[in-house]
Amino acid sequence: MTKRWQNRPEGSEWGDHGADDELGRVNLITAEKVKQGVAEVKEGKTFCLSLPLDYPGGNILNVRRHPPRWSPTFLEDQPYINFPLHKLDQQNTDVVSDDQVTICLQYSTQWDALSHVGSFYDADGDGADEKVYFNGYRAGEHVVGPQSYDGEATNGDAPAARRLGIQNFAEHGMQGRGVLIDLEAHVGRDRTFVDFDMLSDIMKKDGVTVEKGDMVLFRTGFADEILSMNRNPSKERLENSCAVLNGRDPKLLEWVSDSGASALIADNYAVEGIPPMPADGKRPMLPLHHHCLFKLGLPLAELWYLSELADWLRVNGRNRFLLTAPPLRLPGAVGSPATPIATV
Repeated sequence: MTKRWQNRPEGSEWGDHGADDELGRVNLITAEKVKQGVAEVKEGKTFCLSLPLDYPGGNILNVRRHPPRWSPTFLEDQPYINFPLHKLDQQNTDVVSDDQVTICLQYSTQWDALSHVGSFYDADGDGADEKVYFNGYRAGEHVVGPQSYDGEATNGDAPAARRLGIQNFAEHGMQGRGVLIDLEAHVGRDRTFVDFDMLSDIMKKDGVTVEKGDMVLFRTGFADEILSMNRNPSKERLENSCAVLNGRDPKLLEWVSDSGASALIADNYAVEGIPPMPADGKRPMLPLHHHCLFKLGLPLAELWYLSELADWLRVNGRNRFLLTAPPLRLPGAVGSPATPIATV
């Protein structure tokens, strides 16, 4: 495939890993970075970093996203839950359960694919804006919806149009060194827009250093707020709780670029604040998503459960660990549930 753009966005990393790159900053999770993560394992203790996937409950956080719908599979009209196989053959002694689920891929603990957020942009330099995603992939040509793809493919390969899907992260392997920044320990659970100066001060106080290829996690306490509501969340409470990154702060965006981070992960709804701080003129509604997904190819992840890990790290004077966090290998999907594991 030839380069799809002549005019890349200022400050972007389009083409830095090749004209056909679909991984972006995930390329920085190298074999050496995996070994650095493994070297952080001292105790062999593991932490599950996923919320139960039926949390937060309802559709308060996002009206488009609904809880998982769970049901048995069926053989004709027979539900396969505690199904006695002697109904098929009197000699069988087995009892079988088999189920299925319909799930919004970004309802709970999740990864964003690079196809999750693009932008109108003049990639050809001809003065005409188009819907474009990371590395110049075009909406409708390379990034297409499920209505355009029925799952059938030649020789087991996804069609060429299905670019920037979440399967790329799964195939690369989302395992390496995680670094946790404990925002809650410093700002509590009040709604706080964290800018670069505040973040830098917190990192300095806790001795946190982010190096090229590290996956960076932010603990805010938001996931604990969700759990405390027992699947009946309060919109007002969630919209006014816990720290969020200030995506409008240019110094913070510069830090993201310069840090070499391979992923930004938070226990809150969007890593950045929604709605963001006010800004005039044409601008992205999701400035951090724009900077990370569209310009840098840096994946975001949200609604992780980080408190048990964060508390243990603080007691033990640490902030680094092995992070293993593959998404589903689902070709073309723009997001995926995850069940990440931290090992310390």
